[in-house]
Amino acid sequence: MEFIDLTPMRKAAGTVRLPGSKSISNRVLLLAALADGDTLVEALLESDDTRVMKNAIAALGVKVTEEGDALRVSGCGGRFPQLVADIFVGNSGLSIRTLVPAIVASLSGCDDPAAKVTLSGVPRMHERPIGDLVDGLKQLGASVEWLGQEGYPPLALKPALLGAERVSVRGSVSSQFLTGLLQAAPLVARDKALVIDVEGELISRPYVEITLNLMERFGVIVQREGWSRFIVQPGQRYVSPGRIVVEGDASTASYFLAAGALGGGPVRVVGAGRRSIQGDVKFADALATMGAQISWGDDWIEARAPASGKLKAFDLDLNHIPDAAMTLAVAALFADGPSTLRNIGSWRVKETDRIAAMATELRKLGAMVEEFPESLKVTPPARLNSAVIDTYEDHRVAMCFSLVTLGGPYVRINDPQCVNKTFPEYFATFAGITTPVPVVAIDGPSASGKGTVAARAAAILGFEYLDSGSLYRLVALAGLRQGIALDDEARLAALAAALPARFDDERIFLGEEDVTDAIRSEECSVGASRVAVLPAVREALFWRQRAYRQGRGLVAEGRDMGSVIFPDTPVKIFLTASVDARAERRYKQLIDKGMAANMDELLKDLRDRDARDSQRAVAPLKQREDAALLDTSGMTIQQAVDFVIGQAAAFVK
Repeated sequence: MEFIDLTPMRKAAGTVRLPGSKSISNRVLLLAALADGDTLVEALLESDDTRVMKNAIAALGVKVTEEGDALRVSGCGGRFPQLVADIFVGNSGLSIRTLVPAIVASLSGCDDPAAKVTLSGVPRMHERPIGDLVDGLKQLGASVEWLGQEGYPPLALKPALLGAERVSVRGSVSSQFLTGLLQAAPLVARDKALVIDVEGELISRPYVEITLNLMERFGVIVQREGWSRFIVQPGQRYVSPGRIVVEGDASTASYFLAAGALGGGPVRVVGAGRRSIQGDVKFADALATMGAQISWGDDWIEARAPASGKLKAFDLDLNHIPDAAMTLAVAALFADGPSTLRNIGSWRVKETDRIAAMATELRKLGAMVEEFPESLKVTPPARLNSAVIDTYEDHRVAMCFSLVTLGGPYVRINDPQCVNKTFPEYFATFAGITTPVPVVAIDGPSASGKGTVAARAAAILGFEYLDSGSLYRLVALAGLRQGIALDDEARLAALAAALPARFDDERIFLGEEDVTDAIRSEECSVGASRVAVLPAVREALFWRQRAYRQGRGLVAEGRDMGSVIFPDTPVKIFLTASVDARAERRYKQLIDKGMAANMDELLKDLRDRDARDSQRAVAPLKQREDAALLDTSGMTIQQAVDFVIGQAAAFVK
């Protein structure tokens, strides 16, 4: 499976120009297709969902042509010209739920016996209910055939005369059912008014507001009685406004506004603001409830962290912003107590069961999550865990969990390409406003002085320090002390994952005990060699080493630091010295400790180790192309430290 590793971030700040709104883009495409005249659509979102809609209206006989960055849609005047078609809607719920009523209306009165339009999608689409919408269409006289399980796609639409003047639809499952009926209503209400009654509470009302607003832009006025009845008078038809510019996506804005609140900010999103017709701009109000500092402009919103530095817990009804509410579930990890997201039952029938998915992934990060039929309660952990996040082919899961990196951990996002559904450039855009926790990676041959130099550089920079070469020795020592067999891979891996190792200057601690000398014993050396070949231990230590990347930054010394553990760091140093210089240093160290030393034996040992290290099959010792070479043969320790500080200076802000 493809994945992307996101590093811990120190802060978030900058400006993001939002891609076009998916909700507006797909509505505009369909209305333009049904209108009289040509419509030039500008700032249209380029994504999987909009491609689904473009391909669908083209398959139905509507001419669609590109004009630079814009799209010209030549409307069909209310009846699709091509009514023999097989349409694939992918996992775009909005597309199928708005296309079906429009196609049914076009088929009304069609005298072509071969006319038939089928709609199908990915497997998940065939699990997303559409029965309430079809029940409403059947009240009008539509002919719909289920091609699989009743109530779910795929389905086939055939000619049938629509004659009823009133239709009812449930409002508690998806507002898209009502949107579909509303957009098709002028095609049905040719001679008599069409009344649409909503049964029960209508969820996601702001999305219906978008529909009504855009219908008016295309010349159709809908009368309504509260949120329970909508009336479309006869004789109305869609007429192209000539040109329409799609607003920036307010749902997408939620990730960047949250980044500003979680990562200090300010982060400004441009393309949606106080004049927006999208309800999801109210996500900014939810952030303000948490204490974030929010500023507004006509077409922009800006977010900063709370003045207190800590977000407040919340208990909110989020029925009006169900998509953006997913971002609040992640923001809850940064709050000062448990938070509750209420009235989000519609999550159950989205691209995945989002309530179950969010609960599962939040728990991986260490949160305590209580899952209810229509709500979630999230209690943040004392410290966030690094985690591998599964995305369930759901773009919003992938995007909102990227924000966790602003709390310190690494996050691996599986199947990152799922963001193509609405925002293919998401991860690049997120990287553009975030600053990673810096890492200085130092590698080099044995006895080159990299440990001493790294420890002192870390102290000067105020960074964490990692002596990676000692970790396997520490695992062996801890395992021996706990009586764990050194071939018990599962128990040793669990031990490695939670290893309480700390490096202070050149001293090594296991918990609060100084074990600098203990791990140099022959027993630990042999044990380290044995545990180092266990894949599960290596995997656990991979993530354990990454966990040291926190706070102001990290100086990490040892094999693989710049190539495998922290490949993204721009500060990589290969620290070396001549064999003679290294042997002399080692000789002085041993003598100073009162230990016997022989220069000839030290020279031979170092030459042998260099040969083994440079020829090993896995991670051979060599200078990486992107690493700066530091030969310390004629240098003092302080000169070497100054070089490292100089290399890091450009990345320490």
